[in-house]
Amino acid sequence: MGINAIFNPHNWAVVPFHFWSLCFFVLGCIVGSFLNVCIYRLPTGMSIVTPRSHCPHCKYSIPWYLNVPLVTWLALRGRCKNCGVPISFRYFVVELLTGVVFLSCWLVFGAKSPWLAIVYAIFLSGLIVATFIDFEHFIIPDEITLGGMAVGLVASFALPLLQGANTLTVGIARSFVGALVGVAVVYAILRLGKWLFGRQRLKWPKASKIVFGESSLHLPDKEIPYDDLFYRKSDTIVLHARTVELVDRGYENVILRLALRAGVLEIHQEDREAEKLDPEGIQHLEAVGTEIVLPREAMGLGDVKFMGAIGAFIGWPGVIFSLMLSSMIGAAVGVTLIALRRREWSSRMPYGPYIALAAAIWIFGGKKLVPWLLGM
Repeated sequence: MGINAIFNPHNWAVVPFHFWSLCFFVLGCIVGSFLNVCIYRLPTGMSIVTPRSHCPHCKYSIPWYLNVPLVTWLALRGRCKNCGVPISFRYFVVELLTGVVFLSCWLVFGAKSPWLAIVYAIFLSGLIVATFIDFEHFIIPDEITLGGMAVGLVASFALPLLQGANTLTVGIARSFVGALVGVAVVYAILRLGKWLFGRQRLKWPKASKIVFGESSLHLPDKEIPYDDLFYRKSDTIVLHARTVELVDRGYENVILRLALRAGVLEIHQEDREAEKLDPEGIQHLEAVGTEIVLPREAMGLGDVKFMGAIGAFIGWPGVIFSLMLSSMIGAAVGVTLIALRRREWSSRMPYGPYIALAAAIWIFGGKKLVPWLLGM
């Protein structure tokens, strides 16, 4: 039996439709268990294949009969069988959510094309992984973004229906344009945001100590990793310092400029030429001041690549829709959290989850919302 016969809707119709509904839900829960592995391991650089599933606390290797999606978490009441340490509720949520997503794809697209239901289920699985990783780590791994672009192009070529096309060439062409538009539009927004909002000025009522550590900047009220501050070579910290102390020297009333990616530390003194130092050779740097200007990003490169992956699956109209709707959702969530005093205006907020939600809405009927959005 050829692969076309396997996924022929008429052959699937021989079995009751909701038998496949149950199969898709169970398959989704199983895939959700694997997605939990990806969510935990991808940000740390661990292999998603080896070692086998184990308790992060006691390293107990989990046997298959204790790795049944949904059932095991409920039976063990969310605790490790070996050490009794609580297992995050996220594991149960991801398995259930993935099961519901697979079921929804079958119910909406199964009668039209089982292939389409499967491809959308795979795509949405990637969105789930990206969402949970971005919420926790503020990153979206390249395995999801760049890998997603590749899978989207291949899927659109193999299944032109994914792009609403009838031929292989039209399908992959629309996928390529969708990826290109996704990358280009979001990158343009990133650059514009950098120009408009690329600097953050912090002030303190009295002179405070600021320490430049090995991996992060220690401010009076918080610690910021350098990875959150420096994205490109032009990103610079500017500090008007009353005093600056190094291991072998000190300065008074100077302007300190640190461009870590460019490998330059400049200390400006009045009526003197700026002294340039190599940050890598400085063992200790401590300053006292009342004001500092920090670089910041309106959006990260991960979001740019993520939108490219989304465009490869849903085309450029889906990209524009997802961008519009995600900005509205993100703004509403951000303002609500600020009103509830759960976050501050200057605090970071992941954008990937809102892009993912908007893309999912597009898949399950977002086209009907376009006239309403255009009206707004």
